[in-house]
Amino acid sequence: MSILTEEMKETCAKVKVFAVGTASKTGIPNVAPMASVILHGEDTIWIGDNFMNKTLANLKENPVLAIYAWDPETKKCLQMKGEATIRTDGAEYEEMRAVLKAKNEAYPA
Repeated sequence: MSILTEEMKETCAKVKVFAVGTASKTGIPNVAPMASVILHGEDTIWIGDNFMNKTLANLKENPVLAIYAWDPETKKCLQMKGEATIRTDGAEYEEMRAVLKAKNEAYPA
């Protein structure tokens, strides 16, 4: 488990849309823009599922992903890699769903 550094947190706070890369079980890549990316705690990044059909399908087959962030002010970029856990119920799921619905009630969340 890696810790999110202050530099990562600062860069991510400025980013509105992140590039999230996944791959199918057979290695077919997919990169999709994601706006519902939230740093949670010191070692967790939440990605809200609003319209991520292919991304979600890939994560069910292969939970490894990469998230790319670029800060246009400093011209710094970073890539965070990890393993996804898909949640469809429980306290964390409900908290993330509430955050997304607060942004826009129309989100499927």
